[in-house]
Order: sequence, then structure tokens, then C-alpha cells
Amino acid sequence: MDPLYQTNFQCICCESSYPTSRVRPSFKKAVTTDTDFCGYYKNGINPDFYVVRVCPSCGFASTENGVSQLSDRQKKQYYEQVGVRWSVRDFGGERDLDQALACYKLALLTGQSVGEKERVIAGILHHIAWLYRYQGKAQDEQRFLRFALQSYIKVYEEEGEQLNNARLMYIIGELNKRVGESSEAVRWFSRIVNDKRIMDAAMIRASREQWQQLREEMADAEQMSVDGLTDNKEHRSKSQPV
Repeated sequence: MDPLYQTNFQCICCESSYPTSRVRPSFKKAVTTDTDFCGYYKNGINPDFYVVRVCPSCGFASTENGVSQLSDRQKKQYYEQVGVRWSVRDFGGERDLDQALACYKLALLTGQSVGEKERVIAGILHHIAWLYRYQGKAQDEQRFLRFALQSYIKVYEEEGEQLNNARLMYIIGELNKRVGESSEAVRWFSRIVNDKRIMDAAMIRASREQWQQLREEMADAEQMSVDGLTDNKEHRSKSQPV
């Protein structure tokens, strides 16, 4: 069975219809998953490559979580900021990693031009970081992890009273960890573990594991620093002339 199938979609910008590929559910199970939910799949078929839909006529790129309709003003903003530079391309078939990256970057530009929801923008940024991870481009991955982290924090701030969104809080903690902000990561993980309103057992367990691991790593680093200072003092003491 072909892992891909095609479905027709109508562009919400230019209203033309076009086919786009999706991955069959039976091929969507990841072989392994990173702690920030980046999945790895067998047979070279990654369902994340096909999340973004790209209209070949006008270039409008979106995900199923994006806006469902556009105002005239939003269409004008898209054409002025993105569509004016579009040259007809078809992403409706099988995609490789570079094509998937191009689709996500186009979705990012599209979303920013029409004022897409921050949660959607955060997800796109996070996926771009994953694609760079697949490529082994650590510097670009770190750059987009930081962008995604800033965007997720905005989502958390905008959601106000919805403080029991454990998955969002976990992602903020995890991305802080991945960009080297260990203290901030510990703070977010501990909030999930200690907030009695949170009932998501999987996120509580994952946060507790990450929290404990980070605290041990920070304690080890602090001890190494203390040991280093002690060794330096002893060395200077022995070096002093009698």
C-alpha cells in the first residue's frame, strides 16, 4: 500500500482547488520520539513533511489548525507581503526534507502576513527546528528552537487563566532545556509537578523526570566548579615563595 494518498483542498485565499498529499494513519507511528516530541519514522515517510498545504496558484500555505477563512484585508496583506513574490510551484506530491522545509518556511511567512494565531506560529517554528535537526544543522536548529520558545511563551501569556495546559508548559520547559536555559527549564518543570490542578499524568511524569535530571546535572556542574576553585587555590598556595 502506498503510504501517501491525495485529497483535494480549496485555497482560502484565491479559492482555487488543488490536490495535496497526506500520510495514511497506519504509517504515522514513530519508531522513536525526542523529548520535545520530534518523531523519527521508518521507510523514509515522515507525516510531518505533509502538514503544510501549499496552493500552487497563489502560494498560500497553511495547516489544518490555521485560519479557515480570510478577510479582504488579510488577502491583501498576504499578496503584498508574500504572494507578490510567488512563482508557480507544486508541492502536492511526495516531499523530501528540503521541500518540507520550504513548505514550512512559506507557511511561516504566510501566517505572519495574515496575523495567524500565535499557537500555530509556534508550532511551525518548532517543526522548522525539527527539520534542521534531521539535517544535523545544530546552529539553525538552536535558532528556531529559540524562536519557537519565545512564541510558546507568548501563547502561555495570552491564554491567561488556562494555567493547567500541561503540554504547553512542558514544551516551554523542554525548549528552555534544549537552548541551555537550565534554571528556567527547572522552574517550568517544577510548576507542572507541583500544580495540583494539573491532572495530565504523562506530562507530570515527563516533567518530574526532566526536573530531576536537570537538578542532578546542575548540582554536578556546581560541584565541578567548586572543585576547580579548590584546586586552583591549592595550586596557588603551593606556588607561593617561602
